[in-house]
Amino acid sequence: MTVNGFYLIRDREIKQAANGSLYANFTLLKQHTILSARLWDITDDQQDKFVPKAIVKIEGKLETFRSKQQVTIQKIRLATEEDGINRTELVSKKGVSREDLWHELRMIMEEIQSPVLQLVIKKLYGDRSIRERFTTIPAAKKLHHAYYAGLLEQTVELAAACLQLLPLYADLDKDVALATCLLGDIGKVKALEDPFAPEYTSTGELIGHLALSSEMISQAANEQGLDVNDQKLVAVKHAILAQYGETESGLSSTVQAKTKEALFYYYIKRMNTELRALQQAEGGEHDFAYLDLFKRKMAVGKAFHQEEEAE
Repeated sequence: MTVNGFYLIRDREIKQAANGSLYANFTLLKQHTILSARLWDITDDQQDKFVPKAIVKIEGKLETFRSKQQVTIQKIRLATEEDGINRTELVSKKGVSREDLWHELRMIMEEIQSPVLQLVIKKLYGDRSIRERFTTIPAAKKLHHAYYAGLLEQTVELAAACLQLLPLYADLDKDVALATCLLGDIGKVKALEDPFAPEYTSTGELIGHLALSSEMISQAANEQGLDVNDQKLVAVKHAILAQYGETESGLSSTVQAKTKEALFYYYIKRMNTELRALQQAEGGEHDFAYLDLFKRKMAVGKAFHQEEEAE
């Protein structure tokens, strides 16, 4: 299968082949498609040009090696002004509008009735620097929502799912469940930097976004003169810190879920993450592909999505 088009270089690694020549491994992004690509015998000039955040046009062959797909690049060049490529549009998921998502999130915030949670949420999202980062960075580097405004999209999806499911679980605290969806990943604004070629900050690497989220909530409460040990605040922070449960994916929670709201958030977050990760990998040359998130081959080929394409 031939791959031909414009991509943003999200990551690059220069390595040495057995024969002594250098080659480059690239992570390429186009909307919600992420490709692993390799350029053999890379020259000094190419090393200077093809760097992270550069937009390139590539032509290559998509191959499968050890159950993973990779493009062997045959032609590559930098995009020019004449190509008319918009960087933000290139790395945004088709059909996702940052402005529309932000408007929807603001409407959902009004569903919170607790004065304490309302004040904390408005304090955090009212901070322009937090809002700018939150509405542009991806939710993850590779696995899911790994595109411009991906974190914003996932947060809206989780909050919308919460509102749809709450009538089935009337004994849940609506304010705690919904506030957890709105604030569950707020710490990523400090853990990740650069919406186009995201990398973990030193703070993100050392502390992690779960602890950062809890810290930011406590700081916002302090600045509003609120009791950081308020029952609802503690319940939200617990659900955030317990969101990964016990997993084998390398992710782990600070605590295990001990409340109904924490269990609720854990399951809707996991469902959303896994389904979106699978969606992100769809459309490959082969029916099955190995996905790191699942630690197994998953059905991603076009044969499994014919009805969707027909629509």
